[in-house]
Amino acid sequence: MDRELALELVRVTEAAAVSSAQWMGRGKKNEADDAATSAMRAMFDSITMQGTVVIGEGELDEAPMLYIGEELGNGQGPAVDIAVDPLEGTNIVAKGHNNAMAVIAAADRGALLHAPDMYMEKIAVGKNAKGKISLDDPIEKTIDIVAKANNKRIHDLTVIIQERPRHEELVERVRAKGARVKLFGDGDVGASIATCLPHTGVDIFVGTGGAPEGVISAAAVKCLDGDMQARLVPQNDEETNRCIEMGLSDPRQLLTLDDLVKSDDAIFAATGVTEGELLKGVKFLGNDLSETDSIVMRAKTGTVRFIKANHHLDRKPHLLVNE
Repeated sequence: MDRELALELVRVTEAAAVSSAQWMGRGKKNEADDAATSAMRAMFDSITMQGTVVIGEGELDEAPMLYIGEELGNGQGPAVDIAVDPLEGTNIVAKGHNNAMAVIAAADRGALLHAPDMYMEKIAVGKNAKGKISLDDPIEKTIDIVAKANNKRIHDLTVIIQERPRHEELVERVRAKGARVKLFGDGDVGASIATCLPHTGVDIFVGTGGAPEGVISAAAVKCLDGDMQARLVPQNDEETNRCIEMGLSDPRQLLTLDDLVKSDDAIFAATGVTEGELLKGVKFLGNDLSETDSIVMRAKTGTVRFIKANHHLDRKPHLLVNE
């Protein structure tokens, strides 16, 4: 992929973030999501690439834009898979909570797992524990392994887990082992990335969540030289058959990071919508000026860029919400 594509994708996440942030705290998650999706889709038209959505807003009959199979870009340049979540955290934005982001992952054509919209078991760690974890290990063993890899005492180790009833036993086991638990509500892409950035203090992400988010997370983890494993969790025969159609003869097979993202040339871009540990949220500074905080990274080079930008909304009327 062209290295310029990384910076072009940041422009796309910035547009989605600015548009959706205007709905922050208004209690209207659908409007926030629609604003992010419309802005993101419009910006894709200007990018030199032959992109195909492999993870998006749903099938063609479920989504008017950014649907799975939709062609993006101007039809020139590299052929790439695109995975998008225009607004990771629709409820977060509606309620004015933290850690909502607009995110994109891109990789060579055919490189991203075409994960269906179902549950996925996941575990992610940073580079120190790369190659040392297994999703099949009990969490107690994983804690021992990662604590040693990160040179931490167990009671200083932090495991981040989504706060859901399905994770209550897992949380209790982590606590019984003596490690610290950090709970979060929505948005597990950011939680996965946190394990790869030492300044967050997060060591392990584990739990069951959305499969599409898992693939997007895997692209980011690969860019940061971390490690991730996953397993799809089909809930019925229909979901099992979808896994088989994807080419997984065993729908419950263990998926490594290289199964989730087959290419070493992957890009991840995100812009904060609301305040978070990874990125600041969009700020509206008055006089039609807004400020965004983004991250973009590329697995091939290992380059990670944090980008702060000011946007003059009077010159970008397409990003303004029409109420």
